[in-house]
Amino acid sequence: MNGAVATTPVAVVSLCSPPRAAHLRNQLAALGGHADVERIVVWIDDDDSPSLDADRILRVDRGPAGLRLASARNAGAAAAIANGAALIVFLDADCVPGPDLLDRYRAAAVDHPDAVLAGPVTYLSSGFDVSNRPALRRATAPHAARPNPPDHTTQIAADEEYPLFWSLSFAVSASTWVRTGGFHEAYEGYGGEDTDFAFTLRSQGIPLVWVGGAHAYHQYHPTSSPPWQHLDDILRNGARFAQRWGEWPMTGWLRAFAEEGAVEWDGSSWRRSGVDCAVSARSTSAD
Repeated sequence: MNGAVATTPVAVVSLCSPPRAAHLRNQLAALGGHADVERIVVWIDDDDSPSLDADRILRVDRGPAGLRLASARNAGAAAAIANGAALIVFLDADCVPGPDLLDRYRAAAVDHPDAVLAGPVTYLSSGFDVSNRPALRRATAPHAARPNPPDHTTQIAADEEYPLFWSLSFAVSASTWVRTGGFHEAYEGYGGEDTDFAFTLRSQGIPLVWVGGAHAYHQYHPTSSPPWQHLDDILRNGARFAQRWGEWPMTGWLRAFAEEGAVEWDGSSWRRSGVDCAVSARSTSAD
């Protein structure tokens, strides 16, 4: 590792709400061996956070429509930059960094200082011991929907790949973050804000770069597919996205909801169909 990479001041910004506190503790423990990394937690709730082994804890209240994820990421980035971070790594609370994630993001930031960097994500099974680092390496099987370049390599995303951006693990230099303007804070609740951010990058000509070897591991928690517990969030945030960009995001989920009779396309917008599909009964996760 060259000197520029090794000395890059890094802050890891983690977003968390109460249902993910145990996952976050696993993440913070994995980051604990990096003395040169500031661990910033943005706690998204109206109440204070529990005791956490972090360097700094911020709080962003929930909004009327749910978690303010966009606002939380912006707050975390502002705090990181104010404290001198040159590189900001964003990790959702339910993700643990692979052994090489920080090194790979640091190296990629040297080669692509004007880009947003995104590593591959592996989804773990229930009961997986994330403290077992050799086992993590063996379990590596990145989600097939996104590019996975070979280790120590990077790949500049084509224009049509920007919608594949996921905000659960990415990195960006402080100067490039300022150029992006951050996440659009009108989004509340689940969905849409990360694709909006990606479309903003593309519209501004900011490269999106896939980073081989920057593996993150998503810890298991129950959910549903499609995510019934987020149906109203998806409709609301999807409509907001369509107003800004002229197209709807999350169309795979919307079509799945439509097949169940929960939503319909009225010729210009997706909306609830009026059919009671017992959404709450289908939900297996509150977050």
